Amino acid sequence: MSDHVVSPVVVSGAAANPPPVLSIRDVQRLYRSGDTTVRALDGVSLDIHRGEVVGISGPSGSGKSTLLLIAGLLEPPSAGEVLIDGRRVSHPAADLDRLRTFRRNHIGFIFQKANLIPFLTAVENVALALEIDHVPPRAARAYASALLASLDLGHRLDNHPSRLSGGEQQRVAVARALANAPSLLLADEPTAALDSVRGRQVLQLFREIARTRQAAVAVVTHDQRALDLFDRTIELSDGRTRDVAVHGTPGAAGTH
Repeated sequence: MSDHVVSPVVVSGAAANPPPVLSIRDVQRLYRSGDTTVRALDGVSLDIHRGEVVGISGPSGSGKSTLLLIAGLLEPPSAGEVLIDGRRVSHPAADLDRLRTFRRNHIGFIFQKANLIPFLTAVENVALALEIDHVPPRAARAYASALLASLDLGHRLDNHPSRLSGGEQQRVAVARALANAPSLLLADEPTAALDSVRGRQVLQLFREIARTRQAAVAVVTHDQRALDLFDRTIELSDGRTRDVAVHGTPGAAGTH
């Protein structure tokens, strides 16, 4: 990837103190609605480090989903910048189409619905994410099988989505998101369609992924029943960070 697309950022003492996996700096996102300018995000800054699980909450329209889209390099900010693993990758003039490969290899997405391909089995759904990245089919299937087995789905490899429970479908979606070993996982209301037991299981899975894979995990959620599984909860209101609740023992991180 060319230097003008992903620019390195010099971080003092990087060997001893690696940069945050995700760093959002003074991000604004403005939209036009008729003659009105809507500030979906209004100067948001936050860092998320390896091994950290951060919840993002707030009322409808507070900017949660917009924040996730910008963090995931799917929308550019109107002002400010986004750094992934210490590299400046998104800013108002960034061409995000040119970041497709970078996005696929560094960021995993999980949504409210699993969005699995219905005519593919569980292992085929996960292997496809690897094959798109030019992994040979046999190797992709072997890795996908091992990944699903690590999520307690080894007995469901050849089941189609219609034969899986809601929680199992979400675990397949998580496996697909993990296929390329991203350093950042972004989840948008991943438990909204699940009951409380299965929802907590999915959040516990994120906690385990953060610990064992040293990934950074950001979860947009309205679910107040499992706050103990987050290191921090960032609350948004009118496009601004309103509050930060610390639940566990997070890595060194800051929000503004």
